Amino acid sequence: MKEERVRFIDALRGISLFGILLANLLIFHYGIWGKEELEYFTASATDKTIYAILKIAVEGSFMPIFTFLFGFSLIKLAESIKIKNGKVKRHLWRRFIFLFILGLLHSTYLWEGDILAFYGLMGLFLLLFLNRKKKTLIIWGTVLFVLTGALSYGMEEKSKEELEKQSLYIETTNEVYQNGSYEEIKQHRNTEDPLYFESEGEKVFFSLFMLLFGPLLTSPMFLFGMAAAKGGLFLHMEREQKWYILSMALLPISLLLKSIAIIGEETNWTAVLLQMGTQLLCISYIGIFAILFIKFSGNKVFIGFESVGKLSLTNYIMQSVICTFIYYGYGLGQFGSLGMLNSVLLGFVIFVLQCIGSYYYLKVFKRGPLEMILRMGTNLSWSGHMKAKKKKVKLQGKPV
Repeated sequence: MKEERVRFIDALRGISLFGILLANLLIFHYGIWGKEELEYFTASATDKTIYAILKIAVEGSFMPIFTFLFGFSLIKLAESIKIKNGKVKRHLWRRFIFLFILGLLHSTYLWEGDILAFYGLMGLFLLLFLNRKKKTLIIWGTVLFVLTGALSYGMEEKSKEELEKQSLYIETTNEVYQNGSYEEIKQHRNTEDPLYFESEGEKVFFSLFMLLFGPLLTSPMFLFGMAAAKGGLFLHMEREQKWYILSMALLPISLLLKSIAIIGEETNWTAVLLQMGTQLLCISYIGIFAILFIKFSGNKVFIGFESVGKLSLTNYIMQSVICTFIYYGYGLGQFGSLGMLNSVLLGFVIFVLQCIGSYYYLKVFKRGPLEMILRMGTNLSWSGHMKAKKKKVKLQGKPV
């Protein structure tokens, strides 16, 4: 049963990475700000249709799966360290700080859509909940889930001045990313300010606000993942099918909420519908994938997902390397011009190659190169293994 759960978690991590790749293609193709303003690009009717499908069915709903698994794996890793009598929080601190540094390097030298630095910071925040009971985690996750949706109500629209500045930023980005050299693109990514703060004080205030409240607003799925691990979810998948089927019922509701938010006229409720629909769709996808895994876990497709999931960190960075080369000026220069149909087809090809490559790589090696480096940093060991410490036993001697 335990082996089945490990396989499922790896496969679920693999499918979430595929969804993240498809969603990230919007950023690779249009830019992290341009993807919300399609009018700055020449898009065919087919491109607009695929764009809408990705926005509704993919964007924002596969990342929370990865988030859920991050919380789940945090608990399982802590349990593993504890079994070996290691210092749990000390090891996790090192892991998350190392992940944060890796994310900074990724965003600085390769791509602005990085999530690793955020995950590193969230890991440090989640240590506050490490020893909480399952019920406590569920309560906190639910409260923050509702609070996140409520705070989205009536989000202010951008002013005319802000829209003009954003327009200039997108136009500059299009030119630089399509035709610029590596150094020009890196310079633009790291120095240009798309938010256009009026003063340094305003920028510092915004940064402090995000640092203090960002973790609270993004933590529900992390906490639900931690609760799932503590509750033994996915350990007896055959018995749990009724819960998976129940979560699948959220599919039409969540798709409707996202469709109204994305396609419908913008209102004070738009951000709320989008927030709620995104999270509920994530839960639905987990249930659907669990049912499919029970029935077809031996299928080559699932073995491919599992292989990618075992090397998720390496595969995630490789996706950035491949896609920035294809879309950016120092590579093939397809930024804003390849089209969404071709981009989605490209995403399928990249992921299939990653499935095949990961499968055969694991025939020779146990871990990916970046996974190994992360373990070395976590355990402060060249081998990547944590040395199990023997518990000290106090001997009581009788006086002579």
